[in-house]
Amino acid sequence: MSTTVLLLTMAACGLVTFLIRLSFIAFGHHLPDDPRITAVLRYVPPAILGALIAPEIFVAGGSLNAAPDNPRLWAALVALIVARLTRSVLATIAAGMAALWVMQGWLA
Repeated sequence: MSTTVLLLTMAACGLVTFLIRLSFIAFGHHLPDDPRITAVLRYVPPAILGALIAPEIFVAGGSLNAAPDNPRLWAALVALIVARLTRSVLATIAAGMAALWVMQGWLA
């Protein structure tokens, strides 16, 4: 792939992202003010985050890896527990990374 094609692709992706965000800013006042829509929209960020993180936890080498020897699975479990107990993003990240390093050393 040439550098020009790559730069044009990146510019197009940036433009599309900008236009999508701009549409909510510019035309968001036209959305219905329904509490049900607001309640549903609260679940969008966790759903997107889950969709981004799940492949990193469960896919290794292009195939599903949900075996007990998967260190990312154990680290994710530790991070979930810490997140639930502390509600602290920093503590969750620190505990998850520490658990990943320990499990990689232990299972390797």
